[in-house]
Amino acid sequence: MRDGTLGYDRTGTPGGPLVVLSPGLGDLRSTYAGLAARLADAGFDVVTTDLRGHGGSSLGWPDYSVDAVAGDLLALLHAHGGRGVLVGNSYSGSAAVRAAAREPAAVAGLVLSGAFVRDHPGSLPQRVLFALFARTVPGRRLWTMAAWPSFFRTRPPDYAARRAELRASLGRPGGYEALRRMTTAEGSHAGTTPLLAAVRAPALVVMGAQDPDFPDPAAETRFTADALGGDARVLPVDGAGHYPHTEAVDAVAPAVVEFARAVA
Repeated sequence: MRDGTLGYDRTGTPGGPLVVLSPGLGDLRSTYAGLAARLADAGFDVVTTDLRGHGGSSLGWPDYSVDAVAGDLLALLHAHGGRGVLVGNSYSGSAAVRAAAREPAAVAGLVLSGAFVRDHPGSLPQRVLFALFARTVPGRRLWTMAAWPSFFRTRPPDYAARRAELRASLGRPGGYEALRRMTTAEGSHAGTTPLLAAVRAPALVVMGAQDPDFPDPAAETRFTADALGGDARVLPVDGAGHYPHTEAVDAVAPAVVEFARAVA
């Protein structure tokens, strides 16, 4: 890509129905290890990417906005067949919605896992925390020691390895810059909200019932599904937090496979 390179894995069946999976800010593509394996076993062509500035992707991008990430998702679709299902968690869920609004013909369906589709004012402690995240010190240490772990309600078996991988990624010179900027106004989801009604792609809205990022996860699920312009079904996941696709992969993967088969 013109401004940098994206790190991604491709597994499954080349030429099969395409699914592109993208994680949330401050997380890596390993969050989808279990779901990607299930999709690959089901015959899909599976592309799992890191966000720009994260993990295996290059550093130093000029733009880390939701709109820029939407362009990355569309570029991955075009590079691997031109049309497919987008799976986005958190920040990437917002980007997936924008991609579907921008190029409806390229997006066969959306799987939105713990997705932000609007900005929330947040409590005073949350606002203070995000102000700290906007600074490399102490933000980088806070993210891996306190914030990222707190988003889970059920830790997956590979939790320790993933935390070590994330710490190494953010610890590189310049490795925290993408996360830092995504937590500022540059990462606003305000531009996503008015696009929801224009998105006609079918969607599966997945939400952890104990997602700490939303004051009322069930209400956020209903808002997202009702606001989308196409058919949207919901999958609440009991016992899961902000990462239901990894915390409860045995519950989420069959629903995602069924949905992707139906739309792709």
